[in-house]
Amino acid sequence: MDGSTGRDVVRRWTDNPIIAIEDVPFRCADIWNAGVTRLDGQYVLLITIETLRGLTQIHLARSRDGTHFTVQGEPFMASATVGPLAKYENRGVRDPRITRVDGSYYVIYVADSDLGQRLGLARTADFTSVERLGLYTQPDTKGGALFPEKIGRRFAALERPNPGMSIWISYSDDLTYWGGSEVVMAPRGGYWDSHRVGAAVPPIRIEQGWLLIYYGEKGTSAGPLVRLGAAILDADNPAKVVARSNIPILTPRERYERVGDVPNVVFSCGAVLDSDDELKLYYGASDSCICLGTARLCEIIETCLRSAREF
Repeated sequence: MDGSTGRDVVRRWTDNPIIAIEDVPFRCADIWNAGVTRLDGQYVLLITIETLRGLTQIHLARSRDGTHFTVQGEPFMASATVGPLAKYENRGVRDPRITRVDGSYYVIYVADSDLGQRLGLARTADFTSVERLGLYTQPDTKGGALFPEKIGRRFAALERPNPGMSIWISYSDDLTYWGGSEVVMAPRGGYWDSHRVGAAVPPIRIEQGWLLIYYGEKGTSAGPLVRLGAAILDADNPAKVVARSNIPILTPRERYERVGDVPNVVFSCGAVLDSDDELKLYYGASDSCICLGTARLCEIIETCLRSAREF
């Protein structure tokens, strides 16, 4: 793909950021992370936007080319104000991750409230309307990502329980009741992801198993440094890590990634395969804009496998 550059495995789009606060058609405090999918020849983003009041809500953006997006003014999902969900979403909804399963698009999102954070699940057929299926985790949990295929006849999803620092997997027969939880990945002392890890992009099926792009945090004297890495999970037992990158595939380098509401952060909630070997990765930079990076899928896989050989 033309128009990308950089020193990382993931190459930045030269016209980053692709969505800045000036591109939002209403006054807002900031824009965070975005899930992504493709539908009817268009790229669809679900973007976390912080209102002037301080609540978070999810807005839809569409694009024909994957780089020029139009953000809708009305929220695709906002905090529930009535019913049993209201008290669990009174601070907002955010960090949507989109997974297509059996012809439907499922959205896992963070429900934020004074009582803590839980993961919610919603479903849509065409992104013109959305059906909330409910909150499916106990507090406090973030970083939810649904697998696009069943594992052993069961749905599977990743999450990061708080105050834990690791990625876990859980299973469900019906998307309502979840269990069989196991730890998948933990932080590694002495590495770039030594403090905290969490799922970024929903797992992608590859020949070697499941490709997981995840975020890793390292504490520094100037505060947290959040980067993106990759791992390969076993096809039949995703709790087993086959290979894991010893280096980040994307690290904050540009000013828009190093200066913002939360500095020194690159954080992704979604990616799409444009061809058999080109990945478009959409990521939030410093919790202040949406950016695009591209990478060859084979390079990401080789980064993981090479790290496994070196280890």
